[in-house]
Amino acid sequence: MSDTNKENKPKIPKFKFSSYWIYGAVIIAIIAIQFFNSGEMSSSTISKNKFEEYLNDNDIREVFIINKDIAQIYLTQEALKKQKHSKATSSTFYRPGSPVYEYNFGDLKNFEDSISSAKKENPNLIVDIRNKEKTSFFDMIIGFLPFIILIVIWFFFMRRMSGAGGAAGGGGQIFSIGKSKAKLFDKDTKVKTTFENVAGLEGAKEEVQEIVDFLKSPEKYTSLGGKIPKGALLVGPPGTGKTLLAKAVAGEAGVPFFSLSGSDFVEMFVGVGASRVRDLFKQAAQKSPSIIFIDEIDAIGRARGKNSMTGGNDERENTLNQLLTEMDGFGTDVNVIVLAATNRADVLDKALMRAGRFDRQIYVDLPDIRERNEIFHVHIKPLKLSDDVNIDFLAQQTPGFSGADIANMCNEAALIAARTGKKAIHQQDFLDAVDRIVGGLEKKNKMITPREKKVIAFHEAGHATISWMLEHAAPLVKVTIVPRGQSLGAAWYLPAERMIVQTDQMLDEMCATLGGRAAEKIIFDKISTGALSDLEKVTKQARAMVTVYGLNEELGNITYYDSSGNDAFVKPYSEETGMKIDHEISKMIEIQYQRAIKILDDNKEKLTTLAELLLEKEVIFKDDLLKIFGERPFDFEEPIVEKKVVEIPTVEKITE
Repeated sequence: MSDTNKENKPKIPKFKFSSYWIYGAVIIAIIAIQFFNSGEMSSSTISKNKFEEYLNDNDIREVFIINKDIAQIYLTQEALKKQKHSKATSSTFYRPGSPVYEYNFGDLKNFEDSISSAKKENPNLIVDIRNKEKTSFFDMIIGFLPFIILIVIWFFFMRRMSGAGGAAGGGGQIFSIGKSKAKLFDKDTKVKTTFENVAGLEGAKEEVQEIVDFLKSPEKYTSLGGKIPKGALLVGPPGTGKTLLAKAVAGEAGVPFFSLSGSDFVEMFVGVGASRVRDLFKQAAQKSPSIIFIDEIDAIGRARGKNSMTGGNDERENTLNQLLTEMDGFGTDVNVIVLAATNRADVLDKALMRAGRFDRQIYVDLPDIRERNEIFHVHIKPLKLSDDVNIDFLAQQTPGFSGADIANMCNEAALIAARTGKKAIHQQDFLDAVDRIVGGLEKKNKMITPREKKVIAFHEAGHATISWMLEHAAPLVKVTIVPRGQSLGAAWYLPAERMIVQTDQMLDEMCATLGGRAAEKIIFDKISTGALSDLEKVTKQARAMVTVYGLNEELGNITYYDSSGNDAFVKPYSEETGMKIDHEISKMIEIQYQRAIKILDDNKEKLTTLAELLLEKEVIFKDDLLKIFGERPFDFEEPIVEKKVVEIPTVEKITE
């Protein structure tokens, strides 16, 4: 047969045996046995005249009255040999010793009286009458049906709640609900991810490589009297590669690796979480040296006592207590290391974070420009790229992106190129992907009046003008009035990444943020709701300057910020100080607003030219600003380390 015929041949589903078939066969067999043994099929129904005929001929040996309404008739041996009964006895369902006929007599008393009268008239009659109560198999099933339904429902829910198919060692049955649900990766299911597959994260990789060395050659450290660390906590923003790093540790170490999520311990049954923790650490100790990786550990590791409404016997707290006990109960000869990942290290219990449990915290930060370049090279391997794609430029244009963001950007660029029918992915496709991810989907069908479009154009031109005129404001990359997501217009900036921020730098950023509303005030002498996100941003900045960083001269060098989070329900200042804080915040914002108005008033003609160009093109770039404003009046200070951060584009949205 040719390959073509093989491909066209319909696929016949393979035979799969199921244990439920056995249960079905047993039930059918029981029903059949009961049905055939009931005698209902082996006997023929006769009329009153026939019954009286057989009775007078003395053919009836015995009559069984069933449930006071049906008579089962047994014949004598002589009668069975008669020709008139041969049709009933030769039936397929007839068996020797079973009733030959059935007679529905109606009233029991009249039936008994008729037999008694017949005996008086003919004393030679040998018929005997017996009463018998009988319950059919189907009546019995109907009687037990409610209990059967309850049992089936109970088994169904127990199977679902025990995580059918997911629990270890028991196939997900109720009896294995306390077993660990961790996935084991060992020599049979080896993890293929190594440190070569992890781009960037140089500092984090260096720290976790020590953990691999601990497991490969523990005697190197124990010979000097040292102890193997009990655990390491991977902390960082979402999408930075914490789980990927843990997989690389498993692939490099070559030891059994138990992987599960913090939510896998949580169950509706009391004590199940603690039981699963015990079982997990028991399995890990048996396969020592080994690694346990708990992803999203904040699901069970939150600080105890914070939610007092749940009571002192909270199941999550019991699970955490068992985890604390197991981590601190290892001997020095048991080489089991616990890796955990979270982006909420601030909510974890202090007992979990202390030395002896998680001995070290490894911070997985957002990648810098060099690391982003490496990440791009990993994710573009399966892509078909055009010759105009510049990875170095893309790394510069995506500061603040995590590894997951870059992976999403590469995939989005491929989708955009395929949507337009291209054979390869071009540089512009990547730039469009950035706009799609950061700004949202372009809404071409959004109805905007010419008046609203003009207001949006001057608003965005105001941002661009002030950011170009101020020394510490972020340089502009792109301005658009094309609606994306919830925004009606947006401006992309590329500010320098600073380790510390000074007062004049923050004030310049606030002034540039207020440039949109200032432009509306100058051109139209009216303001709109489009500056909602701008006002939210500058208010947060001003409040941080006054209450967190101590950058306000009136309040002085004082901060009301508590990094431990213990002041969540306590105001750390008096009412008088609160009024002073509100006054200084308002004063600071108003000064920068008036400053923005003055800058735009001095450059009103250039502002108008830029807005009209924006109305014409809808999208303008840095080169367009150079033609209108010329070179910036100062040199932009580049950071010592080549790192740049993208600012989330300003989103102007109409409040509901």
